[in-house]
Amino acid sequence: MSYALHQLLVESAACRPDAEAVRLLDEAITYRELESRSNQLAHALIESGVIPGDRIGIYLHKSPAAIVSIFGVLKTGACYVPVDANAPERRLMEIARQCGFRVLITNCALSEKLGSAFNEEWPMAAIFFVDRLPDVAPARPAFSFSDSLPSQSVAPPSVKVIDHDLAYILFTSGSTGTPKGVMLSHLNALTFVNWGFDTFGITAQDRLSNHAPFNFDLSVFDIFVAVKAGAAISLVPEGLAVYPVELSSFIQDQRITVWYSVPMVLTLLQSRGKLEERDLSALRLVLFAGEVFPTKHLRALMQKLPHPRYANLYGPTETNVCAFYEVEPLSPEQSAPIPIGKACGNTALVAIDAEGRKVTGPGKEGLLYARGSIVMQGYYGRPKESAACFIRDPFAVGRVENLYCTGDWVTLDEKGNYLFVGRKDHMIKTRGYRVELGEIEAVMVAHPVVDEAVALAIPDEAIGNAIHAIVTLTNSSSLDAIELKRHCAVKLPPYMVPEEIEFRGALPRTGSGKIDRQQLQRDTVARGT
Repeated sequence: MSYALHQLLVESAACRPDAEAVRLLDEAITYRELESRSNQLAHALIESGVIPGDRIGIYLHKSPAAIVSIFGVLKTGACYVPVDANAPERRLMEIARQCGFRVLITNCALSEKLGSAFNEEWPMAAIFFVDRLPDVAPARPAFSFSDSLPSQSVAPPSVKVIDHDLAYILFTSGSTGTPKGVMLSHLNALTFVNWGFDTFGITAQDRLSNHAPFNFDLSVFDIFVAVKAGAAISLVPEGLAVYPVELSSFIQDQRITVWYSVPMVLTLLQSRGKLEERDLSALRLVLFAGEVFPTKHLRALMQKLPHPRYANLYGPTETNVCAFYEVEPLSPEQSAPIPIGKACGNTALVAIDAEGRKVTGPGKEGLLYARGSIVMQGYYGRPKESAACFIRDPFAVGRVENLYCTGDWVTLDEKGNYLFVGRKDHMIKTRGYRVELGEIEAVMVAHPVVDEAVALAIPDEAIGNAIHAIVTLTNSSSLDAIELKRHCAVKLPPYMVPEEIEFRGALPRTGSGKIDRQQLQRDTVARGT
């Protein structure tokens, strides 16, 4: 039985050494190659001074070499810290400062982008380049994979790793603009990986897409569930999501069987990806997470692709995924968001209302809390913020037990599924009323020609908050603000109808593909709207 993530690779490489492990278009490596190269990298890292518990930065675009880097780091007993290769230099600097990277793994082009950052006083023992050394040598020891790995042993290093050791740190944006590092152990990740493997019946014959960047928690499923099964990982080229026709061709040509992404990507696929012209018969499972999937767009996708299973996976980065819902057929009149479902295996969920009582049935709302081995260890270097995320379980009699607060308000349906009501920080007050911004967004998106909608709370001295909406429409629409306000007024009380509605051609996105609400809020407030 595996109790560390890299043991999944050892086992699959022993069983299926010649099977394809990772592919990026025409570049592919087998399980034997992934195992041997990651072992060689681990030995090289250890020689450079890496010890268990160190943090190793991975600053790379998607590639088989990046997957080698992930497993190579894990085999040293250190944890990997992926940084978005498209992020600005300052973000890498801030994450490196917070974590104290022992080593950075990057490539020559990205090192040139960093420029003067290499001359900063980082507590690093070395820099490893997956391609070649730069023309201008950095101020600390530097090694290239091509020069330093071939001389290393292909056998795994003898490093003791237990399941409570850190496996990786994923940095979230943070409401203050300063990124926070979510610490996940091998046990945290394996609880999710084993559940996903069993629940969705992943086999060696599957080919899993990897659409999410490695600094986004969706990638944990793509990489480690695939490796547990001995299946193939197809890395989706960065930027392909904004070209839905090319993306649908990629899914067809790669014979993807398991797709996992944020809803936005699937919405673009169904509306503009020419799915009716593709042979996607290999696709058997469509998973989505990260934000609410508008029901009308999900229904349209299921009508175009009726044969796969569909599942909504829910959970903040701090739990990876703690609940899921396998989507049932959607009726034409259904407009309410689908449930987030029930707790994953070896995970418990409880909703607690404002009076401290457990929510046990429909009609009551409460904050959702999670417990189990899927819950993070905390935020790196932030003990006070880590402690603030947990409460003592008020329902645990005679024992000490902590609950992690997801920050989401939920209720229950008649079948015991949790329904997402809204974010704790999306609950606002306007004109003395409590308002959930997500409810306004759902009503606007229900309009036939609205693609996406964001409701923002703009501070207003007279009423507390004014509601400003930003909306995108289908290409052929001529909808105006007055008509959309009338549509909202049919389903919402007057105090929830947006004061202002702004139309845009597209909404800004974070690196993970979710709507960048913080940027929209900043821009709107700056304009004085």
